[in-house]
Amino acid sequence: MNPGKWIFVSFVLFAGFIGALVVVCMRQEMSLVSADYYKQELVYQNQIERMKNTESLGQKPVIVATLNAMKVTFDSTQHVQQGELQLFCPSNARMDRKFALTPDQREFDTALSGLAGGMYRVKLFWTMNGKDYYQEEIVNL
Repeated sequence: MNPGKWIFVSFVLFAGFIGALVVVCMRQEMSLVSADYYKQELVYQNQIERMKNTESLGQKPVIVATLNAMKVTFDSTQHVQQGELQLFCPSNARMDRKFALTPDQREFDTALSGLAGGMYRVKLFWTMNGKDYYQEEIVNL
């Protein structure tokens, strides 16, 4: 057997491996945290103010998640003017969901049918007494 033949076969196999690796990598879905990530970064000071307002609350909203539903409960003294509940799935952007909170609703229930199990970041935005608030929690469904 000629050693030059094995060297040639080794190079061909290596080139095939690299080609297959490139094809597999090109087919992977690449999703950003948000489509308008840079725009959101420019207004992040508003987010810092929301978090400070939330820290100053005596009683924060309670978020309870199960596999089929999510419940957000506000304190009886808190009157929500408007709000939004976002479910952010870091592993799959197609599993992200948004739900609007209705004004003066103390308890908010929503069904989570059609969502895959896994880790979700729950982002709760709401306005109360003219101030904006933000709370974030990680839940596993």
